[in-house]
Amino acid sequence: MITGLALLFLGIFLFIPLAAVFTEAFRGGFRLYLAAISSSEARGAIQLTLLAAAFAVPLNLVFGVMAAWAITRFGFRGRSLLITLIDLPFAVSPVISGMIFVLLFGAQGLAGSWLAEHHLKIVFAVPGIVLATTFVTLPFIARELVPVMEAACIEQELAALTLGAKGWQVLLRITLPNVKWGLLYGVVTCNARAMGEFGAVSVVSGHIRGLTNTLPLYVEILYNEYDLSASFSVASLLMLLALVTLILRRLLDSARATGLSGAGDSELQHQEAA
Repeated sequence: MITGLALLFLGIFLFIPLAAVFTEAFRGGFRLYLAAISSSEARGAIQLTLLAAAFAVPLNLVFGVMAAWAITRFGFRGRSLLITLIDLPFAVSPVISGMIFVLLFGAQGLAGSWLAEHHLKIVFAVPGIVLATTFVTLPFIARELVPVMEAACIEQELAALTLGAKGWQVLLRITLPNVKWGLLYGVVTCNARAMGEFGAVSVVSGHIRGLTNTLPLYVEILYNEYDLSASFSVASLLMLLALVTLILRRLLDSARATGLSGAGDSELQHQEAA
């Protein structure tokens, strides 16, 4: 009975909406579907979405690795504060974070006059979208790496330091290979979140058609204009991204479980040999 209820829940909240999106997307035929996702505005939205993710994911990758390394390998004053700040984007609504960026970098914001004097534009432009996307995806890689690094054995790192290795050498050659599956898992999740972000980007983008619309914003515009076929067609791209993300996460989970099992067997063999 529990299995049946679980399948019923999945059918109502996952499979039926998924099927509805693709049904509506192809209702007008494959030619209309292809025309909807290949229009100039759709291509611009796709390019901007990929651009935002291309900046946000590497920035969060560097920050996540450095933050997790500092939190799990060093004791310092402000460690708890750093952990709290990493979780801040989870606690703050994306819309509120977008409004904060407007208050900071908008024309009437704290830095608005300085930006105008130097002919710099952040809000209602691509830099604001990248900034908002980076902020809302900040915790994903760091929060994935912290427990993995805490669970990782540090004897190899200590041995390398004893033999004269530098900190960055230990990080690149020992630590990161040991946590590679958790790192990839965080990158995949961060990338999916970056491409699907709506709230914060909606506030800072200004909805300038053809210039500052990402895929989620473009779907909203098409839906509000009652172009349902085109809106569902573009939405299907985001659905495909979600499905690919789920598949990758499942594969990474399996690979990580296999890696942990292999590492446990190797350690057991080593202890038996000893």
